Amino acid sequence: MIPTVSEAEERRAAAGMQFYLAPMEGITTWVYRKAHAEVYGALDKYFIPFLETHEKREFKTRELQEILPEHNEGIRAVPQILTKHAEGFIRTARALQEFGYDEINLNLGCPSKTVVSRHKGSGFLAFPEELDHFLEEIFGALDLKLSVKTRVGKDSPEEFGRLLDIFNKYSMEELIIHPRIQADYYKKEPRMECYEEAQNRSSNPLCYNGDLFTGGAVRRFCNTYPKEERLMIGRGLILNPGMIHGGTKAQFQKFHERLVEGYLGRGLSETSVLFKMKELWFYQIHLFADTKKYEKQIRKAQNLSQYRQIVEELLQECDFCPPA
Repeated sequence: MIPTVSEAEERRAAAGMQFYLAPMEGITTWVYRKAHAEVYGALDKYFIPFLETHEKREFKTRELQEILPEHNEGIRAVPQILTKHAEGFIRTARALQEFGYDEINLNLGCPSKTVVSRHKGSGFLAFPEELDHFLEEIFGALDLKLSVKTRVGKDSPEEFGRLLDIFNKYSMEELIIHPRIQADYYKKEPRMECYEEAQNRSSNPLCYNGDLFTGGAVRRFCNTYPKEERLMIGRGLILNPGMIHGGTKAQFQKFHERLVEGYLGRGLSETSVLFKMKELWFYQIHLFADTKKYEKQIRKAQNLSQYRQIVEELLQECDFCPPA
């Protein structure tokens, strides 16, 4: 797909921006990250979906597959840890350091009720004193780049002022802000007043995350906040994996096949691969026009062979029209 003059100019204007793929559990696996970088060109960072800390062993088999250096070759991958225990974070971070990682991210953003009920993710934000003590311990113990991905509060955006004061006490690689509170999940509009407060008061480099679903949304953000240099994108890049560097139908087809073959090569059953691909089509169906019939057929596909036949027909019959 050759960009128009205006699109080319806008991409040049955003050339100084760093783009990161957000961690999405079960979606942005090492197979996904590798295929994306190979087909569309690597982003500046790929954040690995969160690892939890364990007392008896460092990593479960699935987690080990995600962090193996050979599975992240050619990209800058950043592991993310989800915990409220400083000792566990430090132990896991040191184990990751032995694999060659020099940057670790702390998850203070996950809004899942299961996670929050254990005072982890964005649930940790409701306990600022404990969070401050946690950060003091990990920053004091580790010789690593540490970044934080956070929401702006658990129950109210008024919590953010105190949280920002705490974050300012520590020298972070970057503070990644999704400007919603936990109770918002992903439904309400981002609370940009909180992000703007961080722009004015943060002592750490900032990265914005939230509701950047199209190239147009990215350009509008860059125009509104021209001094910002980092963007983390999740659902927008799943919807359109070529959103940053551009992409064609042929590239999408290649990417799709890399994913299917990659998951099969991992030893996943055809049923598991089918489930993973259906999950992606919840987003990627919007890359094509007139897909109502195929959307229904993909949802109802009973096996991988049938699924692949439906997708092949979709790619032949439907126009490729990524949202602008």
